[in-house]
Parts: sequence; C-alpha cells; structure tokens
Amino acid sequence: MKINILIFDAVVFAVLACGCVQQDKESTPGNVSGNISESGFLEGMVSIGPICPVERINVTCKVPPEAYDARRILVYGKGKTEVFREVSINNDGSYRVVLVPGSYVIDINRVGMDRSPDVPKEIEIKFNETITLDISIDTGIR
Repeated sequence: MKINILIFDAVVFAVLACGCVQQDKESTPGNVSGNISESGFLEGMVSIGPICPVERINVTCKVPPEAYDARRILVYGKGKTEVFREVSINNDGSYRVVLVPGSYVIDINRVGMDRSPDVPKEIEIKFNETITLDISIDTGIR
C-alpha cells in the first residue's frame, strides 16, 4: 500500500512537473473544486517514542517498522467532520501527500495511549508549495 501511494505521488509529481497532461477537477473538503494539476504538497517526519519501557542514556531503541505501519496521518477538511485522506508513514518516519489547494486539519490515528502536541493542526495548501509538518508521537510507554 505504501509503495502504491509513493508511486501515485511520484506519477502526479511527474505530471505536474511536465504539465503535459490535463487532469480532471477533483473535489476537495468543503465542496471546493480545484484542478489536480494545481496541487500543493504536505510532507514531514514522524518520530515515535519512547519505544522501550526503560530507555538508558546513549542507548536508543530503534522504532520497528510495525510502529509506523500502525499509524496514519489523517487529512480532514477544515471542519474536521470527515477524513479526506489517510496517509501511510514510511519506515524511516517520512510521509508526503499531494493535496489540492485549500484548508485542511491534520491529525493522527491514535494507537493505545498515543498523543502529540503537534496535532491537530490547521494548514493551508497553496498551488505548487510544500508545507512541512513534523509530528512527534509520545507512546506513553514509561
């Protein structure tokens, strides 16, 4: 699934870069229409921790791929009433999504006791711009 999303994003980026294909209009949250060729991007890094119940100084527990697989970046319309997109997090903690211009609320699906001071966060996507939103997830493990 992650590979399919990455391939889709790469294809969309290539089409946007060359401008050689005209895309149909895509609906955005709040019933605002926009042309997919006039998209922007949301990207960032997700950190998850602590992973081990007892972490020692200078000894870190590596975040297993399953920890990233279980979590998603949720993209809501401005009113946060409906999930517009669910974005997978890569095993290195990175994510990237193509969005049509508009207002969005970004959040995470919470697993167990997960919490983050970084979300929910309202963002504004503009044509051909990239918004970076890094998210630190506290697992609650102590």
